[in-house]
Amino acid sequence: MLKKLQKICFRKINYYSLILIIVASTAWSTTMVKSGYAYTYGLGFWGANGHDGIWHIAVIESLLRGSLNMPIFSGEPLQNYHLGFDIIIAVLHKLTFIPVITLYFQLVPILMSLGIGYAVYRFVLNWKKSHLAAFFSTFFVYFGGSLGWIITLIKTGSFDGESTFWSQQSISTLINPPFALSILIIFVGLNSMLNGVSHTDKKSLTMSTLLFGILISIKVYAGILVLFALFCSGMYKAVIAKKGINVLKIFSGALIVSLIVFLPFVNLNTTTIVWSPFWFLETMMQLSDRVGWEKFGAAMVNYKLAGNWINGLIFYGFSLVLFIVGNLGTRIIGLGYITTRLFPKNKTDFIDIFMISLILLGIIFPLFFVQSGTPWNTIQFFYYVQIFAGVFAGIELATLINKKTVISVVLGLCVILFTLPTTITTLLYVYIPHRPPAMLPLDELSALKYLSRQEEGVVLTYPFDQKAASDAISNPPRPLYLYESTAYVSALSKHDVYLEDEVNLNITGYDWPARRKEVDVFINTLNQNDAQDFLRRNNIKYIYWVNGQRAKLGETQLGLIKIFENKSVNIYKVINQ
Repeated sequence: MLKKLQKICFRKINYYSLILIIVASTAWSTTMVKSGYAYTYGLGFWGANGHDGIWHIAVIESLLRGSLNMPIFSGEPLQNYHLGFDIIIAVLHKLTFIPVITLYFQLVPILMSLGIGYAVYRFVLNWKKSHLAAFFSTFFVYFGGSLGWIITLIKTGSFDGESTFWSQQSISTLINPPFALSILIIFVGLNSMLNGVSHTDKKSLTMSTLLFGILISIKVYAGILVLFALFCSGMYKAVIAKKGINVLKIFSGALIVSLIVFLPFVNLNTTTIVWSPFWFLETMMQLSDRVGWEKFGAAMVNYKLAGNWINGLIFYGFSLVLFIVGNLGTRIIGLGYITTRLFPKNKTDFIDIFMISLILLGIIFPLFFVQSGTPWNTIQFFYYVQIFAGVFAGIELATLINKKTVISVVLGLCVILFTLPTTITTLLYVYIPHRPPAMLPLDELSALKYLSRQEEGVVLTYPFDQKAASDAISNPPRPLYLYESTAYVSALSKHDVYLEDEVNLNITGYDWPARRKEVDVFINTLNQNDAQDFLRRNNIKYIYWVNGQRAKLGETQLGLIKIFENKSVNIYKVINQ
């Protein structure tokens, strides 16, 4: 049985590629596996895990309670969010009894990183029939990086700068698990579509339709891009190449599935996407933690405001080139492949059109639209541009090296060497350091474990204090309540919270400022009846306060009884509901 499994998995993968996948998966997994683990100070969280990872755990724990409500905004249904990845983790927990936090940080990332490498390699090999092209495409998907390290080297003498041009790079893929899972699904779907179209295999066509259809429930950005790419490639194959409508059938089926799985979770009364042309270009040039060429950034904006279109075109055009080339880095060599496929046209196939149209929309969308509340979120469209530009770059690099001249080999080595700094420095500066930027202290962990064993009920927490968090930034690791507005109480207490994680409430379109004002009034009121009425109206059953957090009224006046206390945390139960 084991030999048969090995034969199925490795019959089309050479040992060099296998080593690449293992080494690269180890590097990717380093961004995750240290987080959520208990150290002497408590649970440590590196990179974005102190916010994003906690959010996913809160959603997963809510699903495990059989709820489709928003766990950080009690009493309201979950809306404008893709649940696919969180449902998978919840199901895995039910099947294996492995703790959610272990699945999220330690096990699933390793499996996804291995799966992505294997899926990319198999797809490119199936498409191009070249082990070398498959190898280098996989290399770029794993290690593709920006040229931000050049900017920071000039400015500060250091080699960091992963997101200097706004977009995160390949090394941080697993920090965004829905994004990582969407990559896996896309490449498995592409391979199935390629097999189905090439061999008129109905099972493969059906499989690709279902995979592309559920994609929007895994990652909305991926679903939008893939549906657009399917339509473009389907129209090309049917109308221009005149080779049938099977890709259009995949598009139609995937669109229907997408609507079925996603519409129930969309609130059509909220607006999450906002028209804001060139926001990323302007902020990229102006902000000190990006390119930070402030005079240039101010000039380009002033030209736009003054209606000076000639100078504005020059400045914005330069910024656009910098944005694309800076983010893609050495993956820009993939343009060479694109030009050879489009000119002459007879070399183009429907897979080329799929990937090129996806890249174009992935560039255009964030150039003109931002997300309300958290404008930078639409940069995630560009993540997929980088992935597919990496595939093209791998194919082009393989073509270059296949020439076997001294110049081609030297150029190939230079491309590889200029690709790696982003990965190496991000690991060294962000994920490998001994001390994380955020933690959950042991006292809070103990308190939240106690609260998780109590009967179900809404928890009230103290509003996030941005000033206190800013004052604590120089003393890492910071407790989560002094790090960012996160969902940590909901995630680890396994209860819905009245108001928590204002960042994700912004992204998903909830009117959290109104609720925050109500909490502020409750904390500061001296009217006992109003305070108790607030707790009663909102079905609040527990209050979780870290030392230094309290209301102006006493616990007896509020109708509370203390049920837990340690050096750092007090938990109260509301008795007058």
